[in-house]
Amino acid sequence: MVTKTDKRERADLFRARLSEAMQNRDATQSGLARAIGVDRSTISQLLSGDTARLPNAQVVGECATQLGVSADWLLGLSERPESAADLMAINLSMTAAPRALVDEQVFAWHQEAKGYKIRHVPAALPDMMKIREVLEWEYLPHLGRTTKQAIGASEDRLEFMRRGNSDFEIAFPQHELAAFALAQGYYVGLDAQLRRAQLEHLITLYDQLYPRLRIHLYDARMLFSSPITIFGPMIAVLYAGQHYVAFRDTERVQTFTRHFDGLIRKAAVSEREIIPYMRTLLDAVE
Repeated sequence: MVTKTDKRERADLFRARLSEAMQNRDATQSGLARAIGVDRSTISQLLSGDTARLPNAQVVGECATQLGVSADWLLGLSERPESAADLMAINLSMTAAPRALVDEQVFAWHQEAKGYKIRHVPAALPDMMKIREVLEWEYLPHLGRTTKQAIGASEDRLEFMRRGNSDFEIAFPQHELAAFALAQGYYVGLDAQLRRAQLEHLITLYDQLYPRLRIHLYDARMLFSSPITIFGPMIAVLYAGQHYVAFRDTERVQTFTRHFDGLIRKAAVSEREIIPYMRTLLDAVE
């Protein structure tokens, strides 16, 4: 049932909020009148009139724009004074995404979510689970000297996981791990000895960290996911290649979380089947 607000009550609320917004902006009646193109007497009437009538939409909109608030808030239709653009800026941000995770922003998000579960869909095998030699093979051609920084960042992330600050749940396509074992696609040219060492490292690491670390493999023919990381209930980050797009509003974080949970429910290889599956791939390395 929708509760209707009395016209006079809404008019009183408008006057109170207009006055508050002007005080917050140190706006005078004359200054606001000039800014929105009306007489000073019009603003005076809006603030002190005893009528139950509200100003027209154009005047409300102009006042809201000049005072940096939303028209809905002035009219009592919202409890948030921020404009839609300001709310978007608060809830969504974009930061540069280096080729390797050497930036401090990603680690800052991990630390902010300390104690919460971190859900992750990587773009490839997770860097923090790769051995040093594989990271060097991957990053040295284009990062050069900063390869050491990339390796250090990955090792820091793994140490953060080992300390038990957060549970990690990772989901990625089944074909990604198979392509690695068989040196196909992205991993063409990777030496068989390195592939064996990497798979053995994954098996050992998973055995040590499970159940705080859980991996699920989904069938990319049935499901799709862009690279994302969900830092507890606070932040969902979409990896868009050149940038990270970070969402902080509850609705979008929950939407990404439901998407991730869907990948897990339909996983082709479950968390308990990961080690036997990796051993099968280890036997297939040539």
